[in-house]
Amino acid sequence: MQALTLTPAQRKALRAQAHHLDPVVSIGADGLTAGVLKEADAALAAHGLIKLRMFSDQRDQREAALRELAERLGAAAVQHIGKLLVLWRPRPAVAKAAAPAGAAPRVVRILKFPKSGHPRPQIQKVTVYGNQRVTAGGSIKRAKARPVSRKKQALD
Repeated sequence: MQALTLTPAQRKALRAQAHHLDPVVSIGADGLTAGVLKEADAALAAHGLIKLRMFSDQRDQREAALRELAERLGAAAVQHIGKLLVLWRPRPAVAKAAAPAGAAPRVVRILKFPKSGHPRPQIQKVTVYGNQRVTAGGSIKRAKARPVSRKKQALD
């Protein structure tokens, strides 16, 4: 793969975003193994911007590893500071599956105040199904179809 190139402004913005990140991949004494490349690729696919820590004392070895990582993974080398390496690759767009709205059951916590004057409200966990809704009073009711105006009915 071809390594990506960044403009200085893009590099500066990515360095600022990477400042607060922790290293997610560690490169040991064996260097760039197949396992390291696989983990770095998975981390780039999940996060896009990652930090790597390389436990090597030779600066030229770390620079060569950063260039090789960027080239093999199709990423851009953002920064090399000390033993930390920063890589960026745009995350692939994920298509969301169209699920029917509200079809899956979900657990809802409802806060109920007792009528007896007891000072503490009680929390009830209730399962709400796809054809139900929670009212303002905390009861469960069947969901109704929303009324459609006459103008919208005439358009259909």
